[in-house]
Amino acid sequence: MKNKYFEDEEIVDNDLFFVCYMIECVARRIHQKNEYVVNTIGFDNLYHLLSVANVLHSENPKQVEEDWIEEYKLVSGDFNIIDVDSELCSIIPTPLDMGKVYSKLIVDTALLNEDYVKGIVRVYNDEICEVIDDYNNGAFYEPSYVIARAYKNGEF
Repeated sequence: MKNKYFEDEEIVDNDLFFVCYMIECVARRIHQKNEYVVNTIGFDNLYHLLSVANVLHSENPKQVEEDWIEEYKLVSGDFNIIDVDSELCSIIPTPLDMGKVYSKLIVDTALLNEDYVKGIVRVYNDEICEVIDDYNNGAFYEPSYVIARAYKNGEF
């Protein structure tokens, strides 16, 4: 995928990973689901964020969160992803962990000629995210090929 601002530069998997990581950070901070963050930011703005990810990754992540919340008018909700049953869940993945899970899922299930923006929108709007984001079941902890197969099959 070509960078929006520098046509000689490619957007790479690491840029995708950074954007997925920040989606997770922002969603946790405002107590919303990742799907809300992705859909509110929108296609064109996601393309912009992927194109500047190689610069943003050197910024303070907390400041990037604040900037996204303000710029894209993201509002707080009441979904707390880390509100888990401690009897069922001994590990709560970090935003970095989940950024890796989602970026790998996007790459592993990419459709023919699909760019990263379309992949982000496709994956984060899929019902499988309800399972992946329910930390009580540990689906996020599965190897990436198992998560990709579950996505393609429509269930774990």
